[in-house]
Amino acid sequence: MRLRSVLFVGALGLVLFELANVYFIMPLPGSQRIQSLQIAYAIYQWRWPVRALGCVLVLAGLRDAWRAGRGWRIGGGLAIAAAAAVAYGANFVMAADQMFKPPRSLILKPAAQNQVPGDRLVVAVDLDGEARAYPIRFVGYHHQVRDTVAGRELLVTYCTVCRTGRVFSPLVDGKSERFRLVGMDNWNAMFEDATTGSWWRQATGAAVAGSRAGARLTVIPSQQTTLHEWLELHPASLVMQADPAFADAYAKDDVYEKGTSRKTLTGTDPDSWKEKSWVVGVSLGGSSKAYDWNRLRRERVINDAVGKTPIVLVLAADGASFFAFERPDVEAVFELREESLVSSFGTYTLWGTSSSGSLKPIAASQEFWHSWRTFHPDTQRY
Repeated sequence: MRLRSVLFVGALGLVLFELANVYFIMPLPGSQRIQSLQIAYAIYQWRWPVRALGCVLVLAGLRDAWRAGRGWRIGGGLAIAAAAAVAYGANFVMAADQMFKPPRSLILKPAAQNQVPGDRLVVAVDLDGEARAYPIRFVGYHHQVRDTVAGRELLVTYCTVCRTGRVFSPLVDGKSERFRLVGMDNWNAMFEDATTGSWWRQATGAAVAGSRAGARLTVIPSQQTTLHEWLELHPASLVMQADPAFADAYAKDDVYEKGTSRKTLTGTDPDSWKEKSWVVGVSLGGSSKAYDWNRLRRERVINDAVGKTPIVLVLAADGASFFAFERPDVEAVFELREESLVSSFGTYTLWGTSSSGSLKPIAASQEFWHSWRTFHPDTQRY
């Protein structure tokens, strides 16, 4: 092989490598349906040595190609330009953290100054009497929002392709960790920590690649409701507002939240138990179960058990806000009467409160069926 040919080998290698670096970690045709996480992580970890090798090959053949005549010069120039263009696109156009950026400023307003419509969905928390509401419209774009509530750091996350809202403590090994969006695996957002470069799955908070593989972020209890429903329960709550720097990036409508979007990646299938159908997932005591959203909308109250724990799911009159509680006894069968939960054990609000005590809330998440099934492979269906 003549030395000039090495230029084209290096350029082609760089093109293929940069394409692979993007393909395995982004939602491209077929990429999310193969088990490629470790391949993607290995490619990513070796990116700089491989790039350096490709550049060495290009430079090694450049002088010989230049001397070989006009055709080789043009061909060599085009090869180098193609490699540079692909590298730029892969790292500055299609890179996840370039497409979806964290907010530059977190703006929180009380209800009286809030500009977010009451029918928009929020991921919300209440810690030691301090309440916050983070609209999905904003968190869904940013993928992560950092905040401090009642003295505790929070990492509020949302993946629109899985429809998973999760709130975690960003403390790892007792220290506050920083994360950046690096791509996705199994359709779920992946974050990279700044300290070790390990990759963490958004739906579970688990580190799945790198030196921290096997570690988990601590889950902070959260709820998904409409903002109106949340403020009814927490009138003193602060509400996240739009960051002016990203006003053009946020969704302009509410079709995603209402389930009327039919987009390939983020749209909803209105039928039950399809890939993009909605379910409410509950995981308790090593058991998990999924509840069809369409059935919950029809019945509004579901009495069931997950493993050995009796539970009740209830849907508010807005058809969007849902709550899950542990039933005080397996014989406590709840029904809905004038927007109250009623059983032989007492009458409660939809928020699980009463004058004599409260129902114990349990974690429940609304997400696409493909997501819940993927990350809870042993789940039962109600």
